[in-house]
Amino acid sequence: MYVYMYVWHKFCSNPVQLLQRTCSKPGKRRRKRGRRIGKGSGNMMGHESNVNPTLSKSTGLPRKRFYRARAHSNPLSDSHFPVPVAPSQFDYSSHYPQISNDSKKIEFADIGCGFGGLLISLSTLFPATLMIGMELRDKVTEYVKERILALRTGNPGQYQNISVVRTNSMKYIPNYFEKGQLKKMFFLFPDPHFKEKNHRRRVISPYLLDEYAYALAVGGIIYTITDVEELGEWMKSCLERHPLFEPLTVQELEDDPVVKLLSTATEEGQKVARNGGQTYQAVYRRRTGPIE
Repeated sequence: MYVYMYVWHKFCSNPVQLLQRTCSKPGKRRRKRGRRIGKGSGNMMGHESNVNPTLSKSTGLPRKRFYRARAHSNPLSDSHFPVPVAPSQFDYSSHYPQISNDSKKIEFADIGCGFGGLLISLSTLFPATLMIGMELRDKVTEYVKERILALRTGNPGQYQNISVVRTNSMKYIPNYFEKGQLKKMFFLFPDPHFKEKNHRRRVISPYLLDEYAYALAVGGIIYTITDVEELGEWMKSCLERHPLFEPLTVQELEDDPVVKLLSTATEEGQKVARNGGQTYQAVYRRRTGPIE
């Protein structure tokens, strides 16, 4: 008691006044905070009840900060998501609701599509071709879904030929695509997995190229690009050694409009360009096998 009285007399000539200030401040803060919350809630309910906070007000597209995820995922871990038992069981109507031709099949596959930049660019370049992005990260997949939906809404009749699915392409390629169904496959800036013990996680490898060759039609093209020199050499070496792939000529690379998009259409490619980095491409064609 004597200690408290000493403090009161030392720092305030009126102890009662100090006691009133100490007791009243929390109440005032609570009331002020309550008024701010109430005011914001009233505006949201009264004027912005239909506004989605994850969408940009200026463009109508989803904002990435609400869908951020780790740069890469472990493709060897077990993830839980639906996978079609066979390509015939894939639900085209939910991905391409405006496509009435039941005979059309997906022809382009962007493996590890990221935030969907390449799909958006290819959609207008090949408007009659069905394409799909395959992404393992759930938040990123959700972002691409919302982005495509927003583009379809804002541009009636466009972007109906692209979609995205959450899946592990290192395990389930045969579940989505029939033999020789695809004409183009894209592997843009994949996870380098630097440690030698993790090279088996790389999306380009000799045994995975067997599956990609199965899904690609003869004459189909596989596109790869990275800003990691060692990984670029790895992917090029795997493709060169595989009997079912051959490199495109310099003239074919110059004439292919898709090649120009590899380093500019994706978020990773744009980041490398801003930083003045170097990229390493390997573009190969699926050729006829000895028993085909």
